[in-house]
Amino acid sequence: MNLVHLLPVGKLEPSLLENLCLALPRYFPVSCQILSVELDPAPHYHAERQQYHSSEILERMQALVCQQDWRLLAVTAVDLYIPILKYVFGEAQMGGPCAVVSFHRLRQEFYGLDPDHSLLNERLLKECIHELGHTLDLAHCQDYRCAMASAHSVEWIDLRESRLCDSCRVQVESKTSLSGEQRK
Repeated sequence: MNLVHLLPVGKLEPSLLENLCLALPRYFPVSCQILSVELDPAPHYHAERQQYHSSEILERMQALVCQQDWRLLAVTAVDLYIPILKYVFGEAQMGGPCAVVSFHRLRQEFYGLDPDHSLLNERLLKECIHELGHTLDLAHCQDYRCAMASAHSVEWIDLRESRLCDSCRVQVESKTSLSGEQRK
């Protein structure tokens, strides 16, 4: 079975990672484990932007990839960016083993609304599936319902489903030893 290690970046509520551990195997034939180590995001903070550079976090994660890892997926509460964009929900190494997802802008509180833990878990799962898809060389999908659809705002994430469309699923199966029908 393919193993996805979940890496906390900074202090996180354990239930967020526990929920991902339970949910990801429904969409990929994987098992999940939460790493006991925590990656400190502080070295990747850029005061001029008051954000954390996601590419730098990905680069640092590379040293933590274990031989048994199918993928190393980092989850953080800090606000991420890449230089050409104001912010990103996540970033992945195309075809590589590492991805990072931030739930900073996935929280209703960011938009001045009351907390909604269920919605946060749903958005976080969609973003994790999306970034894991990029690690499998999937590009953005034109089907707005597919987990691989591009999202430049949280509203677009909400339109997505948490599964891959048939076309993206077939691409994943053809590029990996993963076979069988995607679980729903």
